[in-house]
Amino acid sequence: MSRAVVYEKFGGPEVLDLREVPEPHAGPGEVRVRVTAAGLNPMDWALAARPEAAARFGVTLPSGFGYDFAGVVDEGGPRAAAGDRVYGGALGRAVADFVVVKAEDSLFPTPDGVSDEVASTLPVAGASAAAALAAVGLRAGDTVLIGGAAGGVGIFAVQLARLAGATVIGTASEATFPFLRELGAEPVAYGPGLAGRAGKPTAAIDLFGTETAEAALELGVPPERIATIAAGPNPPGGVRATGGYDAEPGAVERIADAVAAGRLTVPTAAVFPVDRIRDAVALQAGRHVHGKVVVTL
Repeated sequence: MSRAVVYEKFGGPEVLDLREVPEPHAGPGEVRVRVTAAGLNPMDWALAARPEAAARFGVTLPSGFGYDFAGVVDEGGPRAAAGDRVYGGALGRAVADFVVVKAEDSLFPTPDGVSDEVASTLPVAGASAAAALAAVGLRAGDTVLIGGAAGGVGIFAVQLARLAGATVIGTASEATFPFLRELGAEPVAYGPGLAGRAGKPTAAIDLFGTETAEAALELGVPPERIATIAAGPNPPGGVRATGGYDAEPGAVERIADAVAAGRLTVPTAAVFPVDRIRDAVALQAGRHVHGKVVVTL
């Protein structure tokens, strides 16, 4: 037997249970990963909380939990041998002792110098940030307004924009301003009147709703240079909806290499052991953490 976080009904963190389950094994064309860390994302608790969200992704009850993971291959197969350190994604299965995946499906080698805890934060947030910046055609000399800049995707978007030669204006609460300045962003308070505080951006990405997108439109930023990742398929004013699924091939691996080289950091808000999964999800779902939340196994 092994352990996995599962839920049998939709709801908040209280529906998540750590249970003993039959130990899975790799079949033909598959590898098994002994998971050591799982990074949490908003979509994880959204799928567990909202049946309509789960249906869009084909998630049915009972279900496992989480997507991002990192660990060590212990049953090898194509492209991954036993003992290889890897990270990747497994929808609805990541927070478990073992994950079985096809080697070619969202599984990447973990670079030397990158811990499993950090590697487990990269797939969803890194891909989402890269896709959003690509969607607006970010280039050197731009000034980009980033809504939700201190969150799990925002920390990547801010740093990637800076590495691309852009100036970053990031929305956040005032308590978060020092944190954003350390990442290289000029912080502004979110909330009513944002357009009057946001300077003169040439591009914008909204990582939390539509407030930043609407402010950018008000400031005259062309809709094609504004992207959202959390406003649904039809955001306001003709701006672009995007997500990690739009990331260019190799985007996540390039982010991992940047972390290994010290050009990009991954602030971790909190690390919880798996038996405190409910506490971890409650903190992450509050949407006020600075950086990523990680669960260890």
